[in-house]
Amino acid sequence: MLEIKSLKKNFVSKNKQGKNIEKTAVRDLNLTIDEGEIFGLLGPNGAGKTTTIRMLTMLTKPTAGEILYKGKDIFSDELNVKKYIGVVPQHINFDQDLTVWENMELHGRLHHIPKSERHARIEELLNYVELQDRVNDKVKSLSGGMKRRLLIVRALMHNPKILFLDEPTVALDPQVRRRIWDLIRRLPKDGVTVVLTTHYIEEAENLCNRVAILNKGSLIKLDTPKALCEQIGKYVVEWDSEESREYKFFNSRKECADFAGTLDVATTIRHSNLEDVFVELTGRTVS
Repeated sequence: MLEIKSLKKNFVSKNKQGKNIEKTAVRDLNLTIDEGEIFGLLGPNGAGKTTTIRMLTMLTKPTAGEILYKGKDIFSDELNVKKYIGVVPQHINFDQDLTVWENMELHGRLHHIPKSERHARIEELLNYVELQDRVNDKVKSLSGGMKRRLLIVRALMHNPKILFLDEPTVALDPQVRRRIWDLIRRLPKDGVTVVLTTHYIEEAENLCNRVAILNKGSLIKLDTPKALCEQIGKYVVEWDSEESREYKFFNSRKECADFAGTLDVATTIRHSNLEDVFVELTGRTVS
């Protein structure tokens, strides 16, 4: 559905001496995102995730490379392609003094949806996220979780085929986050392909069919969460040294137990997870 070929983005910035220098935010990125999947972009700060999403949503033009939607370059027909994408930003960007209904109504009008269809769609979506009882409330009166749900359904107003989610559950408590997860999981069943960025590794592990891990602008690994975990080892031995928490990966519990038996400290044996993969691939130290 969505193909990214040799994508590159350079920026010009000033160094400490005030001279212009060229920096590469995304370098030679190649990806294919399949129809109906939930696809995750992971990486530390500065990895190129946001820049990639900005290019995929046509907010930024690439320095080089192609982005193809159903085989056609998205920048050759921007207006038409934008009909098929929805964007959920990280930051809340409603008109806070308008009601829930008025914000949805405005978005529907911007997409030129006919009145009868628009109103039916608003009712359908607000029921979808259980906000039908808040239609006349101003957005500023909603909780953080309600605003997040409203952001998602506003982006679904025009029936997009691809939904881009930038940190969809940032700053939400665990219960609300899991409600948002349930909502996201339902989207492919309704024919929506989802591309999300998140700093919550558990979120990507629970939601994504496949995950791309970026670091310093480059793709370093792409696979299912399960396959990525198996590549470093299915099991982990953890223990505390004098300086830090240490861990070592193995393919079986027996190997873990044998190794743990050589240590003169308390150990923990557990399954590896996507956070382990992320740390191993992007570095154990903070740059």
